[in-house]
Amino acid sequence: MPFCSKCGFEVQSGDLFCGRCGAPQSDAVPPPRPKTKNAANDPFSSIDDNTAAVLCYIPFLGWIASIYILSVDRFRSNNTARFHAFQGLYLFVGWLIYDWVIEGILYEIITRAWIITRAVKLGLTAVWLFLLFKTSQREMIRIPFISDLADKSVAEQR
Repeated sequence: MPFCSKCGFEVQSGDLFCGRCGAPQSDAVPPPRPKTKNAANDPFSSIDDNTAAVLCYIPFLGWIASIYILSVDRFRSNNTARFHAFQGLYLFVGWLIYDWVIEGILYEIITRAWIITRAVKLGLTAVWLFLLFKTSQREMIRIPFISDLADKSVAEQR
């Protein structure tokens, strides 16, 4: 018996659309992935891999999705999602280092440091939004230095 290509719901062989999600059906659709024993407790089990990667670049909150992707078994073999998770996490760590350390040093050295700090924070937020947009279009954007760290982190966990 065939399964829906979008949600994995069982459909009849002659159905043109899924009875659950309404997605158009083709003739040959593989069965859905078996769910893990904790899938019932996982609110993110229905999102696809690209959506999970996009969530890693939500400004100021993407680190939560990054940690989730790196901790669940579902994404253990998906190097693309793990790369985005590491890159989003390292970008957030860079934000924290700037916000907690470098910004304080700048305020001690320069009298009008607020101009510089606002510009840098605006730039980092723009990078997050750019990565969010490009990842949603399934493009792989690599940030210098941070992407190298992300590649090494993905490679170490194989």
